[in-house]
Amino acid sequence: MESSGSKQRLMTTIIVVLALGLAGYLLVQNRLQASKINMLLEERNFFLLETASSTKAFRQEQELASSTVAVLAQQLALTTEELADLENDYRREKGKNDDFEDQIRAISGTVGVLDKLSKTDKELLQKYSRTYFLNENFVPLKLSEINSRYILAGKKDQYFHGNAVKYLTAMLDEAKDDGFDIKIISAYRSFDEQQQLKGQFTQVYGIGSNTFSADQGYSEHQLGTAVDIVDVATGATSQSFAQTEAYQWLKEHAYKYGFILSYPEGNNFYIFEPWHWRFVGRDLARDLNRKGTSFYDLTQRELDEYLVTIFD
Repeated sequence: MESSGSKQRLMTTIIVVLALGLAGYLLVQNRLQASKINMLLEERNFFLLETASSTKAFRQEQELASSTVAVLAQQLALTTEELADLENDYRREKGKNDDFEDQIRAISGTVGVLDKLSKTDKELLQKYSRTYFLNENFVPLKLSEINSRYILAGKKDQYFHGNAVKYLTAMLDEAKDDGFDIKIISAYRSFDEQQQLKGQFTQVYGIGSNTFSADQGYSEHQLGTAVDIVDVATGATSQSFAQTEAYQWLKEHAYKYGFILSYPEGNNFYIFEPWHWRFVGRDLARDLNRKGTSFYDLTQRELDEYLVTIFD
């Protein structure tokens, strides 16, 4: 019986020990689990605190950003207004500068025109033929000797206005290329030369010389821009030159070189002179040809407008 009781006590002791061990084990496990739970709770709380803090900081940053944006928007609005004012100022100043440049160009153009006019005989487009008088002291500002190959054989040396002689020779060269041998009989004549010539004609023709010869001071030849030209076959200042093909060529082409027929048929000054051609500049000669009018049909004011471009 004692042996049986000892076994029971032993078994009870073992059970108690096992129970205590199990309880201790479970207690340790519970504590570990609780510790893990506490750690998780702490992490959760820390996360929540961090999140709350971050949210608060974000809201603060958002409020600051909103405030900054508002300030920048105000500054942008002010800058835009300033730019608009500057643009208006720029446009006003540009307008003033443009007006100033226009004035400068106008002044420069006027100065250029005045400079050209100062170097141009103002008499070159005057109406002569008993209307405008050149005194004995007038000599063209520039005279050039004409190459002898353009002068009719047997005639003396001839001179023409230095700025217009190139147009004269170009015209005669073009006529030559087209088969017409046109030569110069007389070009520039001084006041004294015209006086002598008129005296000779008066001795021969008497008062009748007034129908074809100008008095001294009233001759276009004194300008240095008038020339008497005929073909070699005609060889003299004769109205028969009007019947030649060379004269027809001049009627069709002379204006291109700035030349006009001074005394056409029906003029009120002299007899018809198909040989007498005057340089007036290409612009005026072209316009007269287009309109079918004569030099002496225009007013002096109309003629003077062409003076600045006479040698262009």
